[in-house]
Amino acid sequence: MEWEVVIGIENHVQLTTASKIFSGSPTTFGAEPNTQASPVDLALPGVLPVMNKQAVDRAIRFGLAVGAKIAPASIFARKNYFYPDLPKGYQISQFEDPVVIGGAVTFGYEKDGEFVTKTVNLTRAHLEEDAGKSLHEDYAGMSGIDLNRAGTPLLEIVSEPELRSAAEAVAYCKALHSLVMWLGVCDGNMQEGSFRCDINVSVRPKGQTEFGTRCEIKNLNSFRFIEEAVHVEVRRQIELIEDGGKVVQATRLYDPDRKETREMRSKEDAQDYRYFPDPDLPPLVISNAWIEQVKGAMPELPAAMRARFVSEYALSEYDSLVLTQSKAMATYFVAVVDAAGKDNAKAAANWLMGDVASTVNREGVDIADAPVKPAQLALMLKRIADGTINNKTAKELFGDMWAAKSDDDNLVDALIESKGLKQISDTGALEAIVDEVLANNAKSVEQYRAGKEAAINALIGQAMKASRGKANPAQLTELLKAKLAG
Repeated sequence: MEWEVVIGIENHVQLTTASKIFSGSPTTFGAEPNTQASPVDLALPGVLPVMNKQAVDRAIRFGLAVGAKIAPASIFARKNYFYPDLPKGYQISQFEDPVVIGGAVTFGYEKDGEFVTKTVNLTRAHLEEDAGKSLHEDYAGMSGIDLNRAGTPLLEIVSEPELRSAAEAVAYCKALHSLVMWLGVCDGNMQEGSFRCDINVSVRPKGQTEFGTRCEIKNLNSFRFIEEAVHVEVRRQIELIEDGGKVVQATRLYDPDRKETREMRSKEDAQDYRYFPDPDLPPLVISNAWIEQVKGAMPELPAAMRARFVSEYALSEYDSLVLTQSKAMATYFVAVVDAAGKDNAKAAANWLMGDVASTVNREGVDIADAPVKPAQLALMLKRIADGTINNKTAKELFGDMWAAKSDDDNLVDALIESKGLKQISDTGALEAIVDEVLANNAKSVEQYRAGKEAAINALIGQAMKASRGKANPAQLTELLKAKLAG
């Protein structure tokens, strides 16, 4: 039997506010345990929550970016459940009336060797507070409770069950991760728990419209774990059904060491949480004026920037999509093109997606902190365009620029001069090299003249080697062909 995978995702995005959602406690990561928990966070008798306006601003910003409806009035509810790190015995969240309704996220990924795009609709995004954290590793036979995180503002983003593979799930989460960082609503630090994913997975026979029974895999905090967990859970469910069993709705945890999902608890439905409106918080009213104010401060969005790159710089859809995967990459690209000129836009895109991206990844640095500055890369592109250096030499030069870690805008010219990297374009010098190569490679000359045109590549290679990679390739090829024809 052929099976179809159905995936819906809930992303918990920690908002970049300086204080918590209902108290003035700081949200700084890494503080000593229980030093950032106020009486409100501890749920002491007589305390009252007060809404953090900056958290609402960020929710509106996200809603506008995904084309969602911003609710003019939304309600906070109490979601009742008990965990040791949830002091109140309930979580303040939103249920029936979320602040963000609908919207969609478009992303690209590779499928069967082709780059494809897909749009996934969102159900909602709602504001809520985070719970604290239970610590088990450092306490033999007991657990420690750190309430610093209790009350940290979260935006929970819920997708429709429209994803159909682990690859799509990862691509969607990467796109959402990039977007919330682009907007400045989240720092995106997955290791610190700023961006966490709950993946709802089910399977059904191909062609069936009814959904299968889903299981939720909680608290995945890396893209690799998302991919692994989906593959493992899909395999578990299919094997269970094919062996005559039934999938039971449950919340599961992924164990990356054993490559398995384990049941954490039976899956609760909304009625199990006994939601009811929080009597301590009035409805959250958002005026049109507030929405317009947030809209006016919005950065250029990835979709608009992609369209501009295509129309203004004549880039392909693929190039534009890759360059806008992160705001830092897009900002760097624009700075390079501004300095190098639009004629060099395609070359800038190729370098950013090639040597720059691979070096940044290998060195483990953010492109915004790369030692090669946009103005320096732009000058290097100009020197390629004006024939001062060729592409082969440019690769060597780029490595020298990276190692130099200099802010000097004239670094490129200084390195070209000091390392003798100037391209040889003098006809006389090139002729001497060509004559020597032809004299020393009689077999390749004979093959070319006998009709084997590919033989010229060996001669070009020898000539480039003789010039230590500095010969102008176009002139060199032209000279070789002329001499061979003579």
